[in-house]
Amino acid sequence: MDKELWNRCVEFHGHQCPGLAIGYKVCEAARVTMGVTFSYDEEIVCVTENDACGVDAVQVITGCSMGKGNLLYKGTGKQAFTFFKRKTGESARFVLKPFTGDMERNERMEYILASDPMDIFEKKDAAYTLPERARLFTNIICEKCGESAPEHKIRFNEGKKLCLDCFPDYSRGW
Repeated sequence: MDKELWNRCVEFHGHQCPGLAIGYKVCEAARVTMGVTFSYDEEIVCVTENDACGVDAVQVITGCSMGKGNLLYKGTGKQAFTFFKRKTGESARFVLKPFTGDMERNERMEYILASDPMDIFEKKDAAYTLPERARLFTNIICEKCGESAPEHKIRFNEGKKLCLDCFPDYSRGW
């Protein structure tokens, strides 16, 4: 284990925890099986299916971030991460295997960090294709609140351009 890298993750996240260890180990799984390294632009893309602690380790280790457009959130709540390499088209989805046995929080973290990543993650094929590169959009002023939003987030309502916050919810029950 690279203790310096782990300490950088802890410093970024704010504390040590089993969730951060999951993110650390999924990056190790991606590195070992796919050769994933730090992404300075969008060479590597990570789709995380959760918004938990491990995502912070993914940011530190892979350089994937929401701001660069190469860290995407798909809110299934699962401890699952899909990595893509743009140059080769290679991809893999890593899903955390269920833990058995009762462990204290610190014990679980130590167990995760000491484990071979392929013992705690199942490697699967990606369930979707590589997302397109991040695009820049023209901003539109909401005609209700006056705030700016990118054009793909604007809706029309009664002939007015509205941001998602101002657009009235419309649901028919399912």
